[in-house]
Amino acid sequence: MQRNFLDKFLEKISNFPCWIKEIIYLRLQKDIHPEGELAYTFATFKPILSDKGRCELTNRQSGFDLNIYNIFDYCDKGATISDITLNTYLSMEEVANYFLFAVDEGYIQIPDNSQILNIAGFLAGKYRTGEYFVQDGIISEKQLDDAVLNYEHRAKQNNKKFGQSLIEMGLISQKQLNIILSIKEEAKKRFILDHNELPKISEADDYEVQINNLKQENQKLKEQIKELLSGGKKNG
Repeated sequence: MQRNFLDKFLEKISNFPCWIKEIIYLRLQKDIHPEGELAYTFATFKPILSDKGRCELTNRQSGFDLNIYNIFDYCDKGATISDITLNTYLSMEEVANYFLFAVDEGYIQIPDNSQILNIAGFLAGKYRTGEYFVQDGIISEKQLDDAVLNYEHRAKQNNKKFGQSLIEMGLISQKQLNIILSIKEEAKKRFILDHNELPKISEADDYEVQINNLKQENQKLKEQIKELLSGGKKNG
């Protein structure tokens, strides 16, 4: 059963007061690169099962682990990568690995957008940083080879990361490197979003009732304490 956690979460946020949404928006701006739509591109992609994939989902002849069949099931229902990730409680990195396997084996159709496979390959560890930029058409294979030589002769001795070698050679910018490395790091995290755990605006009324009940209980305790104290004085 597909649980539309993300849709319900966004719907809940959309009902917040404008000033709350503005605070959320401004806070998120600090964490998100305006130019970086790579994660969004992959997360919103809807994988399509091939005939072979539907047949395997129905018959399960290959005996894959349950995650594979869960992913196939969500694909068959038109779910996005983000829907699949949230519903299976996997990380984006794990889903990328399953996705690439399914594409390579012909269970999922090859995406029309080649960038989808490139991002998935990078998140899954199939491509290293330099290979990602080659696949994305940002640098050539010759430039990558030159960067590798430069890294081996100079940067590696200074304990620098390979990405810095690409920057020093003017092949990519620091911003481009930061974006892709940030996406890869975030993809390793598992994110459980259960809308049942989200605060409801209507709960404010419940809190008022609880507060009033506590006030009444406190008042009763005060009266009981007064009676005890007054009784103690009389006995003394």
